[in-house]
Amino acid sequence: MISTIDKHTLTFLADLSRNNTREWFNEHKPRYEKARKNYLSFLDELLREMEHFEPAARGQQGKDTVFRIYRDVRFSNDKRPYKDHFGAYVAEGGRKSVLPGYYLHLAGDNRSFLAGGLWYPPAAELKAVRQELDYNLEEFKRIVESEDFKVRFGEIEGEQLKTTPKGYEKDNPAIHYLRFKSWNAVMPLSDEQVLRPDFLQLVLESFRMLKPLNDFLTHPLKDMGEE
Repeated sequence: MISTIDKHTLTFLADLSRNNTREWFNEHKPRYEKARKNYLSFLDELLREMEHFEPAARGQQGKDTVFRIYRDVRFSNDKRPYKDHFGAYVAEGGRKSVLPGYYLHLAGDNRSFLAGGLWYPPAAELKAVRQELDYNLEEFKRIVESEDFKVRFGEIEGEQLKTTPKGYEKDNPAIHYLRFKSWNAVMPLSDEQVLRPDFLQLVLESFRMLKPLNDFLTHPLKDMGEE
C-alpha cells in the first residue's frame, strides 16, 4: 500500500500554527503523535523508493531525517515553543549534514513545500562551490535553466550578496550565481497536492529532478576531503 498524508495531519499542523502554546499542545498531544506517526510512515516509504536513485537514502529511516518539533527559543525573539510544521532532510551524513540534500516541509493552510540544494554552507564549502560555478557555469545552467526544471521549481532561490564575492570580477559570466550564499530549488505544495493519493510519486519525481543539482553542488565538497 502506498503511503499517503492524512488530512488530520495537515489539520493538526494548521491548528498548531494558530494555538502555539504549551497548554494547547499538551492537551492535543495524542493528535500530535498520530500526525507524527503518519509523517514518519510516509518518510519511511519515501526513503525506500529514493534508494533507487539516491545512495544517501540507503540505511536511513524516517526518524533519522525528521527535525524535532520543539523550537530552541533561547536566542530568539520569537518565543513560540513549537514549530508549526514537520520537516525532514535527506542527505549523506543525516539531517544535520552540511552536504546538499532533499527537504520535505509539511504545513497546513497551503504552506507545504519540497526543496533541494545547499543551505548556507560554511565559508570553506561556500568558496569551493563558487569555484565550481566559475569553472563549470554551463553545466550548472543546463541543470537549473532547463525548461522542465524551471516549470517545477522556478528560479534558484537563496540569500545573495549585494556586492561581488571576493576574488571575482563583476563582469564574470557566473556572477549572478556566484553572489548566492545558498542555492535552493523550491516547489510550493498545496494542501490538495499533499493529500492526493499520488503525493509520494510527486515527491519522488521532484526529488529525482533535483538530483543533478545536488550532485553538482556535492562534487566540490567531496573534492575538499580528498585534498
